Amino acid sequence: MKKETKNWTASNIPQRKDGLAVITGSTEGIGYEDALALSSAGWNVIVMGRNAEKGADAISKIQQINPKAKVSFEKIDLANLSSIKSFASRMIERGEAIDLLINNAGVMTPPNRLETADGFELQFGTNHIGHFALTAQLLLLLRKAQDARVVTVSSIANRDGQINFDDLQSTTSYVPGKAYSQAKIANLMFALELQRQSEKHGWGITSIAAHPGVSRTNLLINGAGKWSTPGIMRRFFPFLFQPQSQGALPTLFAATSPEAQGGLYYGPNKMSETRGFPSIAKIPEQANDKEVAQRLWDVSQKLAKVEFSISI
Repeated sequence: MKKETKNWTASNIPQRKDGLAVITGSTEGIGYEDALALSSAGWNVIVMGRNAEKGADAISKIQQINPKAKVSFEKIDLANLSSIKSFASRMIERGEAIDLLINNAGVMTPPNRLETADGFELQFGTNHIGHFALTAQLLLLLRKAQDARVVTVSSIANRDGQINFDDLQSTTSYVPGKAYSQAKIANLMFALELQRQSEKHGWGITSIAAHPGVSRTNLLINGAGKWSTPGIMRRFFPFLFQPQSQGALPTLFAATSPEAQGGLYYGPNKMSETRGFPSIAKIPEQANDKEVAQRLWDVSQKLAKVEFSISI
């Protein structure tokens, strides 16, 4: 894909008669838009989230728009390794190949340091470790598909992100934005390293990263809080944020376009990648450090208690 966009939209998604897509955090926001667009294009979509009521509501909305949509809900908590393992076990028992995994769910800047069920700082544990563990445990089913893709959603906040191996869990010092940036640079580095690992081991999986720019979702309100500075901006100045359907386009492009390439990063093409149509995004210099990426991969396997090689 050239740097200049062709104003790609969801209408450009190739139609399918089959194909299983698994999308984390898809009961609302960007993930919901992904589920809606993919199901409208003929994909069989699994909507994933912590709340079954929200899941049922999302499915109802999708089916109202497209009565023929093949969509179902699976409960998962990415802040709980046992929940991830339980979901993966159900999928493996089902035995169906997974053609597309979108690692979309996220937690953003809670004002106080919180922990996952396994004792990880909530943002790092959910956004990175949770998706790392999920991808590892679904690797067998991804390999079972032809030309499977894994799309991991990062953020423009990764530009300031650094992997602090001395304090990955922000126990010494917790700064909400700093911890979020670390989690999102980890998302990007995971996507890039997964592509390298796939090529090295012959997994046949294409790994791509994407980000939504600045979009009008509830992520800020759910994380930082509705009366935080970013929460107030989101609530009272919505015109500063592009619609979530627009923000979903880079992820959908990475997930479906024949032009999308493994090991690349896609985001909006205008105003420093805050809005616009899908195009190649700039990878921060620190995300290209292969030694750090390999160390993060190794550390993440230990923390998540998974081993990618066991799944192949």
